[in-house]
Amino acid sequence: MTGQTKRQDGNLFATKGAQTQTVALTEASFLRKFIRHITGTLEDIVGLDEAAGYIATVAQRMGEQLNEAYLQSLGLERMNRKQVCKVIADLEKRINGNAEIVFENDEKIVLEGCACPFGTDVADRPSMCMMTTNMLAVIAAENLGFSKVSIEESLSQGDPACRVVIYVRPGEECDAAIGQEFFQS
Repeated sequence: MTGQTKRQDGNLFATKGAQTQTVALTEASFLRKFIRHITGTLEDIVGLDEAAGYIATVAQRMGEQLNEAYLQSLGLERMNRKQVCKVIADLEKRINGNAEIVFENDEKIVLEGCACPFGTDVADRPSMCMMTTNMLAVIAAENLGFSKVSIEESLSQGDPACRVVIYVRPGEECDAAIGQEFFQS
C-alpha cells in the first residue's frame, strides 16, 4: 500500500497529504442498492412479470417468517383482522415505510403512503413492490384465510404516492381487482 497510511479508525482512504474521502454508504443504503440491482438485472434478463414472480416468492417466505415472529411475540395462534392491521402498521414503521392504513373493513385493508422503504431506489423497479406488498398479503392470508393484494398506485411507476389494497375476503370488487391471491397454508 504505497503512499497510504492506515489510521486508527481503519480508514484506508487517507493518503499522505490528501483529505480523507467519505463514501456515503450505510448498511441500509447498501442493501437497498443491492436489491435494486438484483431486481433490475432480473427485469432485464427474464422480464418484468418473471422478476416480479421471483421477488414475490422471496416475499412470501419473508411474510411467513415475519408472521410466525409476530404470532410468537403476541402469544397467539392466529390474529383477527384488527390485529393484522396493527401488525401491518407496526411492520411498515419498522421497515421505514410510511404507508398508513387509511381504510379497513371486513372486505379490505387500504394502505397509502408517499415514501418507500427502498427510498428512491424503487424508481423504475416495479418488481420491488412485490417485496413489501406480498409480505403484508401473506400475513393477512395466514391469519384470515385469504388475501389478494392489488397495487393501484406506486412510486416505482412514477405515481406521487402508493396505494395498496389488500382484499381479505373474495367478492365482486376483489374479483375485479388485478393482483396476486394468497391462501392460508
